[in-house]
Order: sequence, then structure tokens, then C-alpha cells
Amino acid sequence: MLRKQSISILTIALFIIKILLLLFILGIIILVHEFGHFIWAKTFGVHIYEFSIGMGPLLHTHKGKKDGINYNIRAIPIGGFVSMAGEVYDSGEVDENNKKIKKDKLMCNKKWWQRLIILVAGVVNNFILAIVILFIYTLIWGGGAITPKVLNVVEDKPAAAAGLKSGDVITNINGYNVSSWDKAQIILYYKNTNEYYTFEVKHTDGTKEEIKIKPEIIKDEETGAESKLFGIQIDAEDTSNVFKSFIYSIRKFNSIISSMVYTIWGLISGKIGLSALSGPVGIYEAVGETINYGINYFLYILAFLSINVGFINILPFPAFDGGHVLFLIIEKIKGSPVNAKIENTCHLIGFILVFLLMIVVTISDIIKLF
Repeated sequence: MLRKQSISILTIALFIIKILLLLFILGIIILVHEFGHFIWAKTFGVHIYEFSIGMGPLLHTHKGKKDGINYNIRAIPIGGFVSMAGEVYDSGEVDENNKKIKKDKLMCNKKWWQRLIILVAGVVNNFILAIVILFIYTLIWGGGAITPKVLNVVEDKPAAAAGLKSGDVITNINGYNVSSWDKAQIILYYKNTNEYYTFEVKHTDGTKEEIKIKPEIIKDEETGAESKLFGIQIDAEDTSNVFKSFIYSIRKFNSIISSMVYTIWGLISGKIGLSALSGPVGIYEAVGETINYGINYFLYILAFLSINVGFINILPFPAFDGGHVLFLIIEKIKGSPVNAKIENTCHLIGFILVFLLMIVVTISDIIKLF
């Protein structure tokens, strides 16, 4: 009985630790994102009601003496937000003293390029954060694979049997150009109508060859999930000094971004199912692994999720920053702002669709657990 209670207490403690880690990671990412919007809005003279750390009920507030902005700390430690006047249109907003805010202080009345910078600043901040973390990670622990160059093929496995050799560089898989190993793994995850995959490789002597590899299917006895085994080990990048580490962090960032583009295309084309996506539950599980793998894995997850948040936000879809940028571009093309009611309706519909997608993905994550 005592042992069961000990196990139960340990399970609860691990759950709490994982939740706190998740909140901490998401908090950093969202706060950095919102700070990007805040600092540029303030630079361009937009009236800002408040900049909050956290969400939910107010715990503490401080009013800036010079800028009049309410700097708040809120109860739920998940990121933060910035509240600006006239984010979409001039609605005759008033300040805390019930005085009408000057038109030149409304975001919607700022110059086109200023609004563009304010809108994309959050995404840029997320990307900068990710690159800095990847750089630190690489300096301490070294880099992994980026260029899809074969270091070794496992004996008696499909790749070796098909003729793939050490030193070969994979340039194309099933008709898709492959510039990074991250991108290659997404292509290998695509639904495939054939039993084999067609690899185009460049040999060490410069010649190119097409190789057909039929992967070995491995089935997990507990979950029933299937995975493909090719028997390929990819060569790691040289990150032996500061310069090489910096170049690696930039290349790794680009590699992750390109793999995300391929993932979106896979979802649109039906080559990847929604089950491949992860919602809050999936992210919780990934973050929880940092307990087992240590600070290096924690930093990588932080960088990876920061890129994810930035990438998703810049997509030209209503409710995201990219959706606002899209309407800004339409405004530039047509020479006048888009009708505010139409824009707000589009953002509302977009938010509802994203919310529904999150429900579906969360249910899928829960099913995977059990």
C-alpha cells in the first residue's frame, strides 16, 4: 500500500514538473513574441494601454511615468500580451482618463511600413531567440546532421542492400529536391503509393544515381504504430569553432523552416494526415522528455518551439500575424484599407477554425497516449 502511494505521489510530482516546464517554455516564447510587437509600437508612437507579463487576473501594476503605459504582472504565467489603440481601425478610442486618443497615436493610422514592422516584429523576435539558443546549444554540445550526407549504412538493412554507400549525398527523394536531412525526413514521412522510395544520390566521384529502397516496416507491439527502417546514418556537421557554430545555427534554422514548409504542403496535399500534428498534449509530452534528457534537450525544444510559433504566426491566415499582414498587403495593392467589419469577421472565422483544429489535434494526441 505504501509503495502504491509512493508511486502515486511520484506520478503527480512528475506531472506538476512537466506542466511547469511547459508553462515556462511557452511563457518565454510568447513573452519574447509580444515584446517584439510592444517595443516597435512604442518606438513608432502608438498609444499602448498595457504590456502584461502573464495572463488572467491582475496581480501587480506599475504605470510608466513618462510613457503612461500600464506594466502589469498577471496570475497565469503563460507569456504575456500588449494592448494597443486602433489595432484594426479608428473607433474613437479613449485613454485611461477618458480622453480621446489622438489619431496619430492609433496603430491603424501609422505609416504602412511602420504597421508592417509592428506586425512582423513578434515573429522576428521568435526567430532571433531560436537562432541564439541554437548557437549556444551548438557551442556547448556540438551540432547534428544538416546536409543529407551518408556517414554509414547499416549492414544487411534496406539502404545497404539497395547500394547506398558511405559518402553519398541524397539530393532527391520521390521527385522532391532534398537540401537538408530535416526536409528528407518529412519526405520519407509522406504517404507513398509504392513499396519503395526512389533516392537520387550523388556519389563521391560526382556521378549521380537513382536507387530504389524498400524500407523495413517495424511495428510497435504495444501501440501497433508502424515505422520505416532504412538503415542510414547521416554525417554530423563540423562545429569545432565559434564561426562554424554560428553558421550551423543559421543553417539549422533554415533547415527547420524548410521542413515546416514541406509539412504544410504535405497537409494541404493530403500526403500527411492531421495525426502527424501535435497540440498541447503532444507538446506536453515532448517537453516532459527534457526531464530524461537534460538541459541540452530542453534548449533544443525551446528553440524548435520558438521557430514553430514564429512560423505558424507568419502564415497568411486570418487570426495570425500573417493574416493581418495579408490584409495590409491587400490595402497596399488596392490603395485603401479593407473594410474593418470584413477584416474582423475574417479574423473571427480564422480563430474559430484554428480553435476547432486544436480540439481535433488534442483528441488525436490523447488517443496516441492510450
